[in-house]
Amino acid sequence: MPEPSGPEQGAEPGPTEWHSGLGEPVGVGPWLTERGAPLPDDPRYDPELLDAGDRRNVVDAYRYWTREAIVADLDTKRHRFHVAIENWGHDANIGTVVRTANAFLAAGVHIVGRRRWNRRGAMVTDRYQHIHHHATIDDLTAWAAGNGLVVVAVDNTPGSVRLEEMELPENALLLFGQEGPGVTEEASGAAAMTVSIAQFGSTRSINAGVAAGIVMHAWITRHADLGAAW
Repeated sequence: MPEPSGPEQGAEPGPTEWHSGLGEPVGVGPWLTERGAPLPDDPRYDPELLDAGDRRNVVDAYRYWTREAIVADLDTKRHRFHVAIENWGHDANIGTVVRTANAFLAAGVHIVGRRRWNRRGAMVTDRYQHIHHHATIDDLTAWAAGNGLVVVAVDNTPGSVRLEEMELPENALLLFGQEGPGVTEEASGAAAMTVSIAQFGSTRSINAGVAAGIVMHAWITRHADLGAAW
């Protein structure tokens, strides 16, 4: 089965640096200024970042590291679950889903439908996450089956099972629909199960990016080693 396409194809540009709400850059300055110690002799470190400082949206443990070194280290720790989101109408929530998937260290993120998506909400985290594209739901489910994953759709439709009352499979591919219409009938029909999030207010649904974060966290609380969290 051919590998899905990579993250750079069709993705729209997003921010390249992380700043505080006051417009002040965060992170660290040049190594010699910050550490007052000789430059490290370690291939994981980026000479340009050591010289100029590191203003990226990364945890302190990865300061001054090259992007390739960060990805390689994350690859030794990734969780088994994957995340997929439908992109038939150019959903602006995809960036948020990618950023959250990075925070919870998903094995991969899958964009289904349109290849182009807005990276702004991802805040550059897409650079550290394996992102794949699938033209159709059939392509996605075939890939999932070939990789031993159980497709779990997330939507508050009739017949769905409450997330709070069930255990997500460890080898889950969590599938989310677009903001508004939710998961398509095709995707729902292809999923092994559909779960919903308990709501108590007047709104019919919650934001797709928020829903993704809730469900990913539910997976984390059951299957992840919380002692390994930052």
